[in-house]
Amino acid sequence: MMVSVKNTALFAAVFGLILLTGFTSGWNSALLILNMGLISAIMAIGVNLQWGFAGLFNIGVMGFLALGGLAAVLVSEPVTPGAWSAGGFQVIAALLMGFATIALTIFVRRKTSGRVRTIATPLLLVVGFFIYRAIFDPAVARIEAIDPAVSGNIGGLNLPILFAWPIGGVFAAAAAWVIGKTALGLRSDYLAIATLGISEIVIAVMKNEDWLARGVKNVIGIERPVPSEIELQESAQFIERAAALNIDPVTASTLYVKLSYSVLFVIVLLVIFLAAELALKSPWGRMMRAIRDNETAARAMGKDVTARHLQIFVLGSAICGVAGAMMVTLDGQLTPSSYQPLRFTFLIWVMVIVGGSGNNYGSVLGGFLIWFLWVQVEPYGAALMGFITDPMPDAWWIKERLLASVAHMRLLTMGLILLLVLRFFPRGLIPEK
Repeated sequence: MMVSVKNTALFAAVFGLILLTGFTSGWNSALLILNMGLISAIMAIGVNLQWGFAGLFNIGVMGFLALGGLAAVLVSEPVTPGAWSAGGFQVIAALLMGFATIALTIFVRRKTSGRVRTIATPLLLVVGFFIYRAIFDPAVARIEAIDPAVSGNIGGLNLPILFAWPIGGVFAAAAAWVIGKTALGLRSDYLAIATLGISEIVIAVMKNEDWLARGVKNVIGIERPVPSEIELQESAQFIERAAALNIDPVTASTLYVKLSYSVLFVIVLLVIFLAAELALKSPWGRMMRAIRDNETAARAMGKDVTARHLQIFVLGSAICGVAGAMMVTLDGQLTPSSYQPLRFTFLIWVMVIVGGSGNNYGSVLGGFLIWFLWVQVEPYGAALMGFITDPMPDAWWIKERLLASVAHMRLLTMGLILLLVLRFFPRGLIPEK
């Protein structure tokens, strides 16, 4: 009973902080924190599945989020006129050629040995690569030449953006399967390096392949699953309702849009959370934790450890992919240069560790708490430093140094929280039962 009361108090405290932000800084700010907190909680559940359930050290979270964001573009954006006839089908043919080269190389390696294998492997890869580039490069050049100021990419399927959320999960799951088949046999530290390297490759491809999603030119104005503020402000019925509540129509429209996002995100979070909880309490979940605690014993009992690791690695990555598509939907744009490891890997791991790895409630709590602090620490830090330095002379070097340190308050706070939690709550605020 005490644990339940403690958990309730922790969640109440976090949501109390968000409410306090609404009263002090405005409800737009509070709702934005809430929405990103919901997405962060989903990301944290995905990482918790991998680490808390199975002990898999994945620091390539950024790549899976980016794939989810890419799905939002490829699903919801309209087709660029003339892109497919200019080179779209040729790009598909080139990609199929690349996959065929890899498949043929694997087949030959399995069927041959010795000197034949040694000669055939690089020969097939080199020849296949040159054929692939000969087909791929001209097609890409023609696509990127189509009005590059506003498009220069192939476009998407022009489907509702909500379809992109599960498809983002599929993209991330497919990448995770490839990574898992390659790297899950490695020791945990090598797995971490492999996932980080592959995630950087994903980001590099998104930045440099303009034909895919405009690269660093960014994709803006992505379709939204909720009405736009302009549409609401032009609705006489909405203006009447806002007036009845004594709220300015502009403010009311922004609040309505953010609340609409909140409802959608809460639904997704509840579905994923309930599924994760059912999995945790199922025989499959107990088996995963047994493998995490003692792989040798699990193998001795006949469990296929690598296959189970692959399952949960794919599932956790798929959840991160869904969250990535949701985040791009909320932002309304895809900016590959914003996918920084500090924000999309380090922060998620802090959420899982602080909340309590192995416990889905802890992941949700960590997602909200750490995101709130990440957003609010800098303004709070600026106010604190202003209060401390106000009595000091203007030319004093200590005052200048303290005011300049405000930009680093986020990193200082994250490090301090990690130290305090690891010292006093080594298993997290809501530890695994």
